[in-house]
Amino acid sequence: MARTFGDTVAYRDIGAGTAITFSEWDNRSNQLARGLVGLGVDHGDRVSIYLPSERALDWIVAYAAVHKAGAVAVPTNTRLSVPELVTILGHAEIVAMLTCPELRTSADEVSGAVPSLRLISEVPFTDLAADDATDFQAAVGIDDLADIMYTSGTTGLPKGVAVRHRNVAMVPNNEPNWTGGGWLHGAPMFTFAGIAFIYNPMKLGLVGLYLPKFDVDEWFRIVEQERPSWSFLVPAMAELIVAHPRFSEPDLTSLASVSIGSAPLAPQTLLTLQERLPDATVSNSYGMTEAGPAYIVMPKDQVTLRIGSVGKAVGGMELKIVDDDGASIPSGEVGELLTRMPGRQREYYKDEAATTATWTEDGWLRSGDLAYLDADGFLFIAGRKKDMIIRGGNNIYATDVEAVLLEHPSVQEAAVVGVPHQVLGEDVGAFVVLRGGEALSAPELSEFCEERLADYKRPRQITFVDELPRNATGKVMKHKLSR
Repeated sequence: MARTFGDTVAYRDIGAGTAITFSEWDNRSNQLARGLVGLGVDHGDRVSIYLPSERALDWIVAYAAVHKAGAVAVPTNTRLSVPELVTILGHAEIVAMLTCPELRTSADEVSGAVPSLRLISEVPFTDLAADDATDFQAAVGIDDLADIMYTSGTTGLPKGVAVRHRNVAMVPNNEPNWTGGGWLHGAPMFTFAGIAFIYNPMKLGLVGLYLPKFDVDEWFRIVEQERPSWSFLVPAMAELIVAHPRFSEPDLTSLASVSIGSAPLAPQTLLTLQERLPDATVSNSYGMTEAGPAYIVMPKDQVTLRIGSVGKAVGGMELKIVDDDGASIPSGEVGELLTRMPGRQREYYKDEAATTATWTEDGWLRSGDLAYLDADGFLFIAGRKKDMIIRGGNNIYATDVEAVLLEHPSVQEAAVVGVPHQVLGEDVGAFVVLRGGEALSAPELSEFCEERLADYKRPRQITFVDELPRNATGKVMKHKLSR
């Protein structure tokens, strides 16, 4: 791309009003890679990229440089506390950290607690980058580590997913038909969804447009002004867009594809977006960091026909639903979803026990998600196994109750959890965020649920909150909701 479209803008940081061309990206990453190698970063060494979303262009340069140096990128969550950072980066045994002045204090604290860390450099990396910007690439093989992606850890200590060069790419390398259209993105760069933003836009012939902090009015403005053809949203963003008073006003006709992922999405929200964007493909995709470069998408012509489904597997991905004993079960029955990407299996870094518990001997990944397949192979997510509430012997899927709560016009968001009950074992508790300016009482919401849910599924405890606790990828951290 640098040779063919050198002066063409590759990425724009909408928040900062800055941009980088393909030549600048290539040259700066060559210089940084040379500097890393020159200061002793060897093949396979782990390098933390500890930069906030507001430093998106520096992030993109650093990521390419680490790979060019033959090292392993460790995308690092900037929202973690220092003890959490020490746990993760100590486990990875990083030798270098690429950061910025505003995070330097935390980086120095990590340095004092992680013996392997011997090099810290701040943007613009002038203390590290070499003068020579010509092509540079250390030797790497397809089975060498490319990244270690630490999972969100909503239910426990995070694990590092080992990503090898043979299974790092979602879109195959190619010389694209350059359209100059835009891909609008806002997921944090250190996440699985954020990493996808680095190389995939260019492979599709698109300019990457990055929005560091999501704001609905700003999103509307960018779509109207920049006319992007693609946009990625997490469900929380989609809910805010649909609920916005100006939802029907902006010109969104440039959008040909809106991909929503990283967490479950209310079916009505997906339908509302698709109705608002009749010429676009609006899909609630499903994927996991552990699953590698494969995912599940919903064809546009099936959105209104398969309400609640996240689609069918693409890219060679295989699916099956199993019972508690691991035996396959018929279509239409709920069980645990297992996925497999032949020849491209991932594993947990330095954690054989967790790898064995998560992947079967023949390569199937235990997702931990409850789901079912219809007769045509479309996947429906019923919830997490740990999200299943057992009330007096009745199995209740939290997503079933959440979907009903979200149908109420005054409800913006809802999370359902099991709450202890002396007699029943567990009861159903709901944490609810109301739309701005709306008033609703717990008895009114209970009455609404009474008309739509079986008696044993109705939430007995309803708590109104200002917001739900979420991690960086937009997933609700239910373990942080008081029970």
